[in-house]
Amino acid sequence: MLVSKKVKSFLQLVPGKQRFGVYRFLPFFFVLGGAMEWFMINVRIGKETFYDVYRRKRSERQYEARMEK
Repeated sequence: MLVSKKVKSFLQLVPGKQRFGVYRFLPFFFVLGGAMEWFMINVRIGKETFYDVYRRKRSERQYEARMEK
């Protein structure tokens, strides 16, 4: 109960409840999405980024599809 009250009081601090309702949290989600995108493009874990792995897997699937034909 204590955590729930703290969360509710924290959410009440975000302005725009009357005018925007639940949609007042959208800017936070846009920023979070942009941060995730930046992280996936720029941060290397080991030798690769997320997009390096994605491109490699996509080209492997295309190669396999060509070989099956």
